Amino acid sequence: MLGFGPDEILAIRLSLKVASAAALCSLPLGIGIAWLLARRRFFGKSLLDALVHLPLVLPPVVVGFALLVLLGGNGLIGRWLEATLGISLAFRWTGAALASAIMGFPLMVRTIRLSIENVDRRLEQAAATLGASPLRVFCTITLPLAWPGVIAGAVLAFAKALGEFGATITFVSNIPGETQTVSSAIYGLMQVPGGEAGIWRLAAVSVAISLAALLASEWLVRRQRGEVHD
Repeated sequence: MLGFGPDEILAIRLSLKVASAAALCSLPLGIGIAWLLARRRFFGKSLLDALVHLPLVLPPVVVGFALLVLLGGNGLIGRWLEATLGISLAFRWTGAALASAIMGFPLMVRTIRLSIENVDRRLEQAAATLGASPLRVFCTITLPLAWPGVIAGAVLAFAKALGEFGATITFVSNIPGETQTVSSAIYGLMQVPGGEAGIWRLAAVSVAISLAALLASEWLVRRQRGEVHD
């Protein structure tokens, strides 16, 4: 019951790899979009906000199918990427990271946006009055003050990516050693007689990691609000 098999250990490692890549690679874009939504007014802002949050309300299978149609071997974008750059995402762990990043992106952007909105705009305006460029204001004022929320958003995206199933299995299938994450491994064990012990082991690991990530995210948010003291 307590002994993890080689396939289970491999699934845990791959899940951590996929979730880490999903959170880290989407973080720069998440910061940029969160800043736009928090600090700028422009035509189509509501539409952008809706598109960012769309994965939250769409069935994950729909997201995975859309990725397969667009980025699969026969997709318009996927065919060009493979022929021109030699990049193949379908049925690869990188595709699992992409699908997981899309599903976790709304949580990341929302958390970072709220963090940026909590930054006192008077500090930004004072820096701009002293001659600082918008980029310098962002790098020296906004981002450092919003940093706990940025990390919290990345951690939430990591936790979401760790448990993602529908989009990933639709886009990259369930290939042991390549795309089989903890969620898909649990799904596979459900089809095997006597797989209950493995399911409990993997479920316990998933709960432990996700709970730790959520607690860390909550602590960071509270720290930015001043509810946690050193």
